[in-house]
Amino acid sequence: MEALDETRDTIPTNLRLLMVMEAVAAAGVPVTPTQVNQALGLPKPTIHRLFATLEEEGFLQRDVDGRSYAPGRRAREMAGGILSSLRLRTARLAILTRIAETIGETCNISLPERDSMIYLERVETAWPLRIQLPVGTRVPFYCTASGKMYLSSLPNRHLDRYLSAAPLEPRTPHSLTDPDRLRAALLQTRAEGFASDDEEFMEGMVAVAVPIRDLNGRLFATLSFHAPTQRFDIARAKTFLPDLHASAAELSRLSFE
Repeated sequence: MEALDETRDTIPTNLRLLMVMEAVAAAGVPVTPTQVNQALGLPKPTIHRLFATLEEEGFLQRDVDGRSYAPGRRAREMAGGILSSLRLRTARLAILTRIAETIGETCNISLPERDSMIYLERVETAWPLRIQLPVGTRVPFYCTASGKMYLSSLPNRHLDRYLSAAPLEPRTPHSLTDPDRLRAALLQTRAEGFASDDEEFMEGMVAVAVPIRDLNGRLFATLSFHAPTQRFDIARAKTFLPDLHASAAELSRLSFE
């Protein structure tokens, strides 16, 4: 009790909302106010009031179980804005440009959103034949390389929840729309450390993605490239995995060290 009382006394009122957000972000999975309060030690009415305020203002959103919370739209937008700050963005684009030139195709950095991946950065190929998916584009989880990479990083219970609820509509004849087949593919992705899209999102396009990890080793974003099938197939795309992993490690160090 002494430790909790000391925590209550040492957290200024104007820092409590920030510390709640910090704790939710550090958890990496939806958490309850009680779980967060194990570290903060605030009075029970206070922690619930803070969560209610953050939810009302869009910084937190309630998970499907109705009890736990995850970062909301405004928190995700703020995180993207921080990552896009000028000096960081200049260095990040230099890494992205180098890997795009190495592969000779369009490379992207994507962030997971509530129900899709969103392109944060993009360096286009010099080829006149290219696939137009500009910065800000949102793409589904289940049929894209970046989205499948993200899904593979989820704890099993959250992955199962997604597979039981998500509308797995076919985007092409190659899309994996059976939950069991998709789950098997995602477990393979988890084991191999990369994801592929073999014309699953768009006919005539293949893609490969690798994780960009935070200081705790968790997927924070993805690095990927896509190319038309006239120039690439999945077998050739996989030959660039060492380059992608090396660039993803650089991006991680840039963002978190």
